Amino acid sequence: MLYILISVLCSVTVSVIIKFARERRVNYLQLLVWNYPMALLMTYFVLKPEIVPWTPNLPWHLYLPLGFLLPFIFICIALSIRFGGIVKTEVAQRLSLFIPLLVAFFWMNEQMATEKFIGIGVGLIAIVFSIGWNKGQLVKGSQFWIFPVLVFFGMGVIDIIFKQIAQHQEVSYMSSLLIVFSLALCYALFFLIYLLIVRKERFDSRSLVYGTVLGVFNFGNIVFYMKAHRALPDSPSLVFTGMNIGVIAVGAMAGVFLFNEKLSIYNKIGVFLAIISVLLIAFL
Repeated sequence: MLYILISVLCSVTVSVIIKFARERRVNYLQLLVWNYPMALLMTYFVLKPEIVPWTPNLPWHLYLPLGFLLPFIFICIALSIRFGGIVKTEVAQRLSLFIPLLVAFFWMNEQMATEKFIGIGVGLIAIVFSIGWNKGQLVKGSQFWIFPVLVFFGMGVIDIIFKQIAQHQEVSYMSSLLIVFSLALCYALFFLIYLLIVRKERFDSRSLVYGTVLGVFNFGNIVFYMKAHRALPDSPSLVFTGMNIGVIAVGAMAGVFLFNEKLSIYNKIGVFLAIISVLLIAFL
């Protein structure tokens, strides 16, 4: 359970750093770029993957879209945190688990108990409640709701691709992770060039520091989640449930107590339903 707790804290800390940087006028879009050099270095030195040659035989149909989606969805997460707060963003991320479940059922012919469909239904209601549609949010513009929606679908697609990569026998998962982070860094650097040259933003040196710290916690989230599964090989549901409920609950507390995010009664119902949804999917 210690690994699960550390993974939860690392995951929520990523959102806290983005929110914290935004409030201190650090360029939060630039800091996302510097997350990937650190994640890449830590993958190489901590996980010690085998270095494989980049040949046409590699599953590039998985690597290339995943390398793009990682920084793109990270940007959506940052914008979702900016406009909607940590609580709504964490709920959208965690309930994205519905996407691979539905894909497995409809396209891979896997059997799914009725209770899991009930869990998915409860989760969709939770998303509607947690995002909220009050007047104050609508004043900010119609762009607000699109970011948690993109996070929801994007994280689901990322999960599907990661699972397909894990099933690829010719290349180890760790080696694939190194390739994917390398591609994500390339895409992120192109995004940085766009910010500096096209949008003519000033380079923010503080974003380099924040981004490096962000990369440490982002990597920690992945590593300790993997360690939790290895430590509890016979209890995947426990790891899955502890991680998702933990992030929703700790994320809610972080948003409310650290940043004074205001939760309406609908938002609170959404968080509660999200937890119920995860329990239904994991144990029924």
